[in-house]
Amino acid sequence: MIWPQGSSKPANLDPMASGIVEASEKLADAIRALKPRDDFQRALQSRAVDMAEALLQARWLVLAATQPSVPVPFLMILLFWLTITFASFGVFAPRNAVVLSVFFLCALSVSLAVFLVLEMDAPFDGLLKVSADPLRYAYAHLNQ
Repeated sequence: MIWPQGSSKPANLDPMASGIVEASEKLADAIRALKPRDDFQRALQSRAVDMAEALLQARWLVLAATQPSVPVPFLMILLFWLTITFASFGVFAPRNAVVLSVFFLCALSVSLAVFLVLEMDAPFDGLLKVSADPLRYAYAHLNQ
């Protein structure tokens, strides 16, 4: 439900659209509705409720982590600062092929670094994304 089968579709991490939250909450309610007969079953029920609550909490933490954490004003200030820095170096540098190639390589490396930071901030979409194959492999081999 989370990762689409095709690689071109974005991941569906909306908790309300996927139906996983409702199913998880129903599971926790069903565990709470059980009537244990002895102390052992009460302990198992308590542990199952704790695990269901931990699962719900982990789901919400993952969803909260998928939101972009790099603010746009920070990126604007960073790009402005880098532009001023490169412009000040360019004002006093002699005009020759070596200086231009070094400026080009420095600008390319800085832009790739900013690109990587932004790509790592959104792990489920973009050019570099988390693969669903290990999760599908583990899911296929569950209960075998």
